[in-house]
Amino acid sequence: MSTELIPGELIYYAHRLDKSFKELEIVPIADIHYGNPLFSLRHLNKVRDYIMEADNRFTILNGDLIECVIKSSKGDIFSQKESIQKQRDWIIDFFTPLKDKVLGMTTGNHEMRVYRETSIDLSADIAKALGCPYRPEGILIKISFGDNNKRTKEKPYTYFIYSTHGYGGARTKSAKAVKVERLATWIHADCYIQAHDHVVNVAPDVYLMPDNRTSYDEKTGLQTGTIRAIEKKLVKCNSFLKWGGYSEAGGYPPTDLEKVVIKLAGTGKPKIKVEI
Repeated sequence: MSTELIPGELIYYAHRLDKSFKELEIVPIADIHYGNPLFSLRHLNKVRDYIMEADNRFTILNGDLIECVIKSSKGDIFSQKESIQKQRDWIIDFFTPLKDKVLGMTTGNHEMRVYRETSIDLSADIAKALGCPYRPEGILIKISFGDNNKRTKEKPYTYFIYSTHGYGGARTKSAKAVKVERLATWIHADCYIQAHDHVVNVAPDVYLMPDNRTSYDEKTGLQTGTIRAIEKKLVKCNSFLKWGGYSEAGGYPPTDLEKVVIKLAGTGKPKIKVEI
């Protein structure tokens, strides 16, 4: 049987991180829109500084890192700062200090403008420069770290995170949030990250999974098993654009520019917390 992947086929990328970590933090970064006059460098600097301050902090880059206005797309091609190539190069330079902390990367609809017109994948260029896994449609990441999970020596804590940029033009918070809720019905993961809508939203979700271990019930003579409650976290992450311009004219609300922090437990029971 051939192991060659079909283009676009979903796989996951695995990271085995430090066994000494008692907790892991993931700070997703998306919708920077570098090149847009309303881009907030101050807020992006704060996020980069936060990630660099501790060894157990990492990021996933989730699309629309550059503004990337072309003649055939929405946006003001004359007001964007710098050429598209310089926008790409700036992002590479900015994230190079985080090169070992980028767990994976997707692309966004802004970068896809150039790809559809030219077949040049700017996000692939950025991912290659940073040396991180890249899958444009969405990326599934297995993260293992720590030790003594379930009181077993050398057994790490393991989590799956699925991240994708997002789609559509929803205006209300509920319409935006339902997109990531819908996503969570398609792919198994512990946490789902979606961007694009420039609004922060965090919701817990629970689904019930049968445990495949069975036992004999002497009273009824039947084989029975238990059901486990599996918790998932649904995350819509922030952007780095101040309100105005296209968003204001189109009737879209302002966004929270502050970061989202996903915390993965590395002691006790495996658990995910999300802080805004």
